[in-house]
Amino acid sequence: MKNIYLSLLLFMGLSLNTLAQEEMVLTLPDVIDLASKQSIDAFRNKNMYLASYWEYRFYKAERLPSISLSANPLDFNRYRNKEYNFETNEDEFRLREYFNSELAVSAVQNVTLTGGQVFLRSELGMVKNLGGDKKTSYNATPISIGFQQELNGYNRLKWESKIEPLKFEKAKKEFIQDMEDLRVTSTIRFFGLINAQIQKNIAEMNYANADTLYKIGKGRFQVGTVTQDELLELELRLLNNEQALNIAQLDEKRAQARLNSFLGLPKETLVKCIVPSEIPALQINPDEAISEAIKNNPEILGHQQQKLQQDENVAEAKSERGLNTTLFAMYGLNQSAEDFDQVYVEPDKSQRFSLGLNIPIVDWGRGKGRYSMAKSNREVALATIKQERIDFEQDIYQSVLEFNLQAGQVYTAAKADTVAKMGYDVTFQRFLIGKIDVIKLNIASNDQETARMSYLSQLRDYWAAYYRLRSLTLFDFEQRKPLVADYNKLLEN
Repeated sequence: MKNIYLSLLLFMGLSLNTLAQEEMVLTLPDVIDLASKQSIDAFRNKNMYLASYWEYRFYKAERLPSISLSANPLDFNRYRNKEYNFETNEDEFRLREYFNSELAVSAVQNVTLTGGQVFLRSELGMVKNLGGDKKTSYNATPISIGFQQELNGYNRLKWESKIEPLKFEKAKKEFIQDMEDLRVTSTIRFFGLINAQIQKNIAEMNYANADTLYKIGKGRFQVGTVTQDELLELELRLLNNEQALNIAQLDEKRAQARLNSFLGLPKETLVKCIVPSEIPALQINPDEAISEAIKNNPEILGHQQQKLQQDENVAEAKSERGLNTTLFAMYGLNQSAEDFDQVYVEPDKSQRFSLGLNIPIVDWGRGKGRYSMAKSNREVALATIKQERIDFEQDIYQSVLEFNLQAGQVYTAAKADTVAKMGYDVTFQRFLIGKIDVIKLNIASNDQETARMSYLSQLRDYWAAYYRLRSLTLFDFEQRKPLVADYNKLLEN
């Protein structure tokens, strides 16, 4: 009775373990969809875009008026101060106590056209003497308006208005490109598991065949139709296939773990991959691919950004060579009174004008050196960009040619796989009836395995090349339209 209970517990444990291992049947589009939703790569791509988005929002906010409130509601000061007493004709220390309170509201607007700042400010202050006559005094600046401008020829805001929108547009394109690169990675991981699973299936079939052939060989050896050398070769084939099966099973588990980790699936999940049976009938025009890449690829925007940044560096270095002038002008109203209700009555005019100059007399050529260095760096950058553009277009052209040839490679490999399988089946049947020897059977088996793996390799290369072309051009050649992304959806979570 005890053995029955133990058997039941063991059976229940095995059943629960089987249920815990969820099995999923996935196609290549399924793997790509899962990767785009829950892989760590997709999470990283999303947050890299969001970082660029908030950087761009910060740039836009700098173009809007900033309004701030500053207050010092409580400032108590009690100290002794050295003062001259005219009555006694002596210096003496006197106790001073007062209470301060200040409030100010200011608004600042950056002026992109000139690079200066316009500001408005309103202030109110109160001083209460806590000793002596205990008088209270108020001071108010109802409004003051001012303008500050550097006249050195370099306008940071103007350059930012050219560069920052370009950077953000580049970030949007990079997000789409990263998602296409994720398709390439998904394809490689997908076919990695397919290869491992098929290798295991081939190893199981080879082991089963080798076991059958060895048993047949032993029977034939006893009747003298198979030599001892051939029997030993069959036994060796069986042992080798057993080892190959163990290795294939381990490789499948490793490939399964890599795919589960990549897709964010539980490690217990068993994924069965379905080999794509069809490929789209596509022949891509290289000139069209290059044209779409120039319009869409973020690398082209990166080249434009680099040119602008080099021009900005030259402009900044040039502005530091000579006269550096700052202009400051302000006009406002000001009044002070002992009664609060009088502090805003008939305020006086308050004006300020300032012109600052910074003239380098002797800098030992540092300004000229910085300017010359900036120009040289720009020339080097422009030459590099020109070369990168040539390499970029050549890469796309070569990738298109390779892709257009890859479809033919897939069809040829598929046909070779079919022929090799038929050849092995015929050879196997002929071996069973004793028409051929073990050597020819081994050759047919190896040919079948090689053809099968070659077909899968060509199929993987086709889809990886296709998604890489989409990544380079950001263009969907099947739907005949540029690739887009729902950026608003990224901001929802």
